[in-house]
Amino acid sequence: MTDLFFYGTLRHLPLLELVLGRPLSELTIYSASLRDHAVYGVKEQAFPMILQEANSIATGVVAHGLSTEDLKRLTYYEGGFDYDLRLRIVERDDGSTVEASVFYPQPDLWTPDRPWSLQEWAEKWGEVSVLAAEEVMAHYGRVDAAKIARSFPAIRTRAWARLAARHRKGVDQRDIQQDVVLHCHTRAYVDYFGMDEVDLQHRKNDGEMGPVLHRSGLMQGAAVIVLPYDPVRDTVLLIEQFRAPVYLIDDPEPWMWEPVAGMIDPGETPEQTAHRETQEEAQITLTNLEYAGGAYTSSGTSTEYAYLYIGLGDLTETVECGGLATEGEDIRSKILPFDDFMSRVEAHDFKNLPLLMLAHWLARHRDRLRG
Repeated sequence: MTDLFFYGTLRHLPLLELVLGRPLSELTIYSASLRDHAVYGVKEQAFPMILQEANSIATGVVAHGLSTEDLKRLTYYEGGFDYDLRLRIVERDDGSTVEASVFYPQPDLWTPDRPWSLQEWAEKWGEVSVLAAEEVMAHYGRVDAAKIARSFPAIRTRAWARLAARHRKGVDQRDIQQDVVLHCHTRAYVDYFGMDEVDLQHRKNDGEMGPVLHRSGLMQGAAVIVLPYDPVRDTVLLIEQFRAPVYLIDDPEPWMWEPVAGMIDPGETPEQTAHRETQEEAQITLTNLEYAGGAYTSSGTSTEYAYLYIGLGDLTETVECGGLATEGEDIRSKILPFDDFMSRVEAHDFKNLPLLMLAHWLARHRDRLRG
């Protein structure tokens, strides 16, 4: 049996219970502190780090009597964050001391920010972190921690999209708690994308429950798609980049002309993503966004939900090397007069569906935008 001192996100008990995979009522958990240490947020990240700091006190909790299996699960989860375990003497509230293991970050891996608050973190990141941990721990025992670490940014992006989807309501009065029966849910694959498989039944239009169906879904985050438009010059801007899926289907033209597009990062709004991606991919600063709708891009195969925008701005310059090198992007852009653009749309020159949708939306609203 082992004692662990938690100073960071695993002090959030729903997250700790999920990672351990068993009720916390089976454990003894008590408050404790570690002298000459402080907990800071990691710069540009949603988790904390602990540092040795004289005359400071890091507060946390100790989980007493963890089993070998508990430690394996915790190490698997924390392995995605590049932590090591070290023994330290921590102090209980009654002044007694106990030896406990502590997760320390790799030296010089991250840059500390301001002092970290569990309450502030839980309010902003608690729910999405639990959702991300659900996917991580579903692969425990099947996928090594190094692969999970590489996939973790995409896992968090999917968790952020799942959180948004839970609040997406329409006019359908059917209740999925009553009208869908889930028999089995398997997370079959994890990488930049995930692949989930389910066996389920759903209520048919005649009111009866249908047969058990086996279905798969490509698990993705939510995306933003922006067509930049200059209402003064009456021009649009397109970007071109290589698309591996188009190549994989044996299309001889995998370089695609598209709108600006990108995934919504955890913590971002769709509008923030629209401005960020337009700057990254096309080096254009937008003055305004016109919302053109939101929808699932391929509801029979994928979870991706796309927010569509016309981005207004001055279109005077193009790029030859746009995008982020860290993401393997090699993007060029071009500016087209609106009439030339629509002529190419009508000639079926473009193979990107969101581009066609935004083209027709722009055609309907162009006079208003120019006015």
